[in-house]
Amino acid sequence: MVEFHITNAKRFVLLVGLVVLRGGVPTAGGRNNASQVIQLRDACGVVGVCLTQDSTRDVFPVLYYALYALQHRGQESAGISIFRERMITKKGMGLVSDVFTNAFTSVLEGKIGIGHVRYSTTGESDIINCQPFVVSSEGREIAIAHNGNLVNVIELKRELQKEGAVFISTSDTEVIAQLLAREMRRRDELEAISFLMRVLRGSYSLVILINDTLYAIRDPYGVKPLCIGRLEDGYVVASESAVIDTLEGKLMRDVKPGEVIIIRDGEMESQRLYKLNTKAHCVFEYIYFARPDSIIDGKLVYDVRMKIGETLWDEHPIDADIVSPVPDSGITFAIGFSRRSGIEYLEGLIKNRYVGRTFIMPAQRERELAVRLKLNTISSNIEGKNVVLVDDSIVRGTTSRRIVDMVRACNPKSIHLRIGSPPIKSPCYLGIDMPTREELVASSRTTDEIARVVGVDSLGYLSIDGLVDAIGMGEDDLCLGCLTGVYPMEIPGEKCKAIQARLSNYII
Repeated sequence: MVEFHITNAKRFVLLVGLVVLRGGVPTAGGRNNASQVIQLRDACGVVGVCLTQDSTRDVFPVLYYALYALQHRGQESAGISIFRERMITKKGMGLVSDVFTNAFTSVLEGKIGIGHVRYSTTGESDIINCQPFVVSSEGREIAIAHNGNLVNVIELKRELQKEGAVFISTSDTEVIAQLLAREMRRRDELEAISFLMRVLRGSYSLVILINDTLYAIRDPYGVKPLCIGRLEDGYVVASESAVIDTLEGKLMRDVKPGEVIIIRDGEMESQRLYKLNTKAHCVFEYIYFARPDSIIDGKLVYDVRMKIGETLWDEHPIDADIVSPVPDSGITFAIGFSRRSGIEYLEGLIKNRYVGRTFIMPAQRERELAVRLKLNTISSNIEGKNVVLVDDSIVRGTTSRRIVDMVRACNPKSIHLRIGSPPIKSPCYLGIDMPTREELVASSRTTDEIARVVGVDSLGYLSIDGLVDAIGMGEDDLCLGCLTGVYPMEIPGEKCKAIQARLSNYII
């Protein structure tokens, strides 16, 4: 299903109809609808592009290829908003190639625009929750794309509803859009954005198009990545630097936590509105989410993952014949493990890269077939050998067990599992779709007990110290909440780093 619309102030007032709030702040026990989760998934990817007025090309194909480069961050829906005298938005369910067809390219003309790919962490999987969200305020049109998750969305939404706001979606991004539209009726754009950053609690990297001006915003904790690149004929901001490489641009730098980048008429300026003494970069960007060829906060993800693999060998050596990754996320870890250990790297599992996403199946047999559809074994590489399997994480343990069972059916001598993250013991509230604490296999079990659950001869997790060392940042500059149960901001019912607990710690 695809939605295509041209927005303006008159049309916006027709978008009426109140929906029941079904997303929002999770309880201390974990996320809403967690039973539907089968693996870690990030919220989204965002991109914004501003070309010079004398550029010989339109912005649509630039945004299109940028979203292709971010497809790994979300396969649920995709959308693009472009401003040229008015805001034109095209969005729909599915992959980038599913949503954008030649029939629409001639309509999406202009020099400035934003784009989004989505996997939901709040809000339902529905066309109404596709981004960018577009609203109007005092004759100005606003399009917003968001990567992250708010933990105070319920209270913000109730406040807006008391003032008469009407919501058409269940996504926290619409709350951000409505808040910004309200504040722009009271103050100028930058002051409205400053207010927004003061009241939003959670993680957010935002690209906002207000008429012909592009704003890129990163929350003061810097939880989600965002970077700036220079094109031959303009600028690009994106969730990952791989986008800039794809567009043959040059990476300039990361957007600083609490910073606002402003791009208009081919010129860029910045304002650091808020600053904390420490940061809270998401460690799972380095473990799983980001492309290995991306540079996140000055660190090449590939190098971090290689060092994780090497550290896994240092912490959990084993006598084995082959090192085999669980593709694709375990590949770089396994290379590092093999290089440090001297054990041969040999693939025992092959991924079908044309499957796309698989959903939860109602019956056990169907779930097993879904795993088989995505992975197949090379029996001759496994049979009679001591095998080290390397993967990025264990969530519930059910998928790991099915993979181990597939490998076990090839008659290896032994199977040893090495995991490129510490045990996931607590839920994430800041943008990872993750099960409740009760469903996390490591929340109440020892490593030996988990090894028996997944059916391996030995199990070794990366230590937190090993992870911090591999990333190359101080522990106080990383969000380790899902690993330690201590979060960088106040979340009801959870422990919080006292140094960053309250708004009063902001330096304006």
